[in-house]
Amino acid sequence: MCLIWGIPYLLIRVAIRDLSPPTLVFARTFPAALLLLPFARAGGQLRSLLHHFHWIVAFAIVELAIPWLLLTRAEQHLTSSTAGLLIASVPLIAAVVYRFSPETDRLTGWHLVGLAIGFAGVTVLVGVDIGRSDMLAFVEMGVVALGYSLGPLIISRQLADLPSLGVISLAMGITALLYAPFALTRIPHHVTAEVGWSVLTLSVICTALAFVTFFALIAEIGPARSTVITYVNPAVAILLGVTLLGEPFTVGIAVGFPLILTGSVLATTGGAKLGAWRTR
Repeated sequence: MCLIWGIPYLLIRVAIRDLSPPTLVFARTFPAALLLLPFARAGGQLRSLLHHFHWIVAFAIVELAIPWLLLTRAEQHLTSSTAGLLIASVPLIAAVVYRFSPETDRLTGWHLVGLAIGFAGVTVLVGVDIGRSDMLAFVEMGVVALGYSLGPLIISRQLADLPSLGVISLAMGITALLYAPFALTRIPHHVTAEVGWSVLTLSVICTALAFVTFFALIAEIGPARSTVITYVNPAVAILLGVTLLGEPFTVGIAVGFPLILTGSVLATTGGAKLGAWRTR
């Protein structure tokens, strides 16, 4: 998951060269829905979702519809590296939100220490760019991070007993329908091959495959700890941004990386031995 969801920031940055944010969200979710829905229907998974349709809509809105639009808008003003780094605040937000929830896993003191260290690393990384960046884009990324922290909670508390493939495919379909009217009025006259491949990878790998894997991860370690993957995502985003897009590698990145990785380990293990963490 750290790898799969570290890639989209690069792909989005490339795709918005030709596509508007609503069109990109539609282009990402519609093929994914077409890919997954036949399998969900063949497995008889859709019929059991009718009584939980409102929660699937809620999940689609807070995890897909709103965050993906705002993330795409923000990347019109931020580098892919900065966007990826801002998402690393998700575990800290999740730790606060989940402590008010009586029916989900709690984080221990060591987990919170890890979250604090990781967030300090994010602060170092993005601090040098705050003065030069669009502040509205930073606010949009904050809303994205909040949505990403609430999505796993909805999965864990309301959708955990439902067939994951059915939930994912239906949520993708709902999001695609929401954006269809906006996307179809903003179809570009020309799309480069580079943009086309970026959108295809976003839809198939970073959306369809990713959410099947993400549901399995939440079932294995719980919603709070599953969000810790967003501490490692920035490492992938920065590597790709610097090597493929020529984005700057700053001193803040060099200092922040070790903090983020250390925070990720502590927040995942609660201070357990690294060897034990590797075997999980």
